[in-house]
Amino acid sequence: MFLLKTWRSTAFGIYGYMNFTKNGFLDHSKKFKPEDMQIQIQGKNCVVTGANSGIGYAAAEGLASRGATVYMVCRNKERGQEALSKIQNSTGNQNVYLEVCDLSSVNDIKSFASSFASKDVPVHVLVNNAGLLENKRTTTPEGFELNFAVNVLGTYTMTELMLPLLEKASPDAKVITVSSGGMYTSPLTPDLQFSGEKFDGVLQYARNKRIQVALTEKWADKYRNKGIGFYSMHPGWAETPGVARSLPSFKESFSGKLRTSEEGADTVVWLALQPKEKLVSGAFYFDRAEAPKHLTLAGTSKSHDIIDSVVDTVHSMAALDP
Repeated sequence: MFLLKTWRSTAFGIYGYMNFTKNGFLDHSKKFKPEDMQIQIQGKNCVVTGANSGIGYAAAEGLASRGATVYMVCRNKERGQEALSKIQNSTGNQNVYLEVCDLSSVNDIKSFASSFASKDVPVHVLVNNAGLLENKRTTTPEGFELNFAVNVLGTYTMTELMLPLLEKASPDAKVITVSSGGMYTSPLTPDLQFSGEKFDGVLQYARNKRIQVALTEKWADKYRNKGIGFYSMHPGWAETPGVARSLPSFKESFSGKLRTSEEGADTVVWLALQPKEKLVSGAFYFDRAEAPKHLTLAGTSKSHDIIDSVVDTVHSMAALDP
C-alpha cells in the first residue's frame, strides 16, 4: 500500500508539472478553437456557487460577458455584493444577481433551493464550484467534517435540489462540477469524514474530489433521460485566494508557474457554451478536452464500483426525500 501511494504521488507530481501549470495551459491552448468561446448565451440562466473569488468569480464573469443571466451563490453577502458589482461593471451585463447561502450547511442549501425555486426560472447551467481545503479537522454545527460538508454533501444537496429547475431547461441543461487533479492521488473510499486519528486535509480534499468525479458518472447514468448533461472538470493549478490560504508552500514553490483564475475557469465556461452533442455526459474534462479519470497503475479505477453505497450514505446525510 505504501508503494502504491508513493507511486500515485510521484505520477501525479510529474503529470501535474507537465500539464497543470500555466505552461501546460499555454501549450494546450494552441489546439483551442477561438470560435468555441464566441458563442453568446443570452436568455440562459446560470447558477455559480462560490462565485465571489477565484475560479467561481472568473466563471461567473465569463458567463455574464456572453450574455447569460448569472446567479452568484456566495456565503458572505458583502464580498458577494462587491464581486457582483465588479462583474456588472466589467461586462456591462446587469442581469447578475447575488444569492447568499452557506454551502457547508445542508439546512442553508435547502432554504436557498426553496427560495430560488419560487422564482420558477429554468436553470440552464449549474456550476458546482464552491470548494474548500481546510487543513485542520473542523466539524460544522450540523456535525459534518467541514471539507466533506462543502465539497461533497453541499455539492450533492445543491445538485439534487436543483434538478426540477434543471429539467425546466431540458434538453439544454448542464451541471458542471469543479473537481481537482488532486483526485488522481486517491481512490474512492467509504471513509467519507476521515476517521483516522491524524487528520490530513490535503488527502481529505483529494478524496472529496474523487467523489465528485464518481458522482458525476452516477448522475449522468441515473438522470440520462432527463435532458441534463453532467460534467466534472479540473481547472489546473491556478493562483487563487483558496490556494494561497490552504496551500501557501505550494503557491510559493510554484510562484510564476500557476495559472490565472481565468485560465482555470476556461474549461468551465467552454463546457457551458458548447452544444451538448459535442460533450460526453459523465466525463471528466481538462483544458477543453476529455481527460482520463485515473493515472496508469494508480489502482484507483476499480474503486468507483462502490459509488452506489457512497451515494446512499450521502443521501441519508442530506435527509432528502427518496
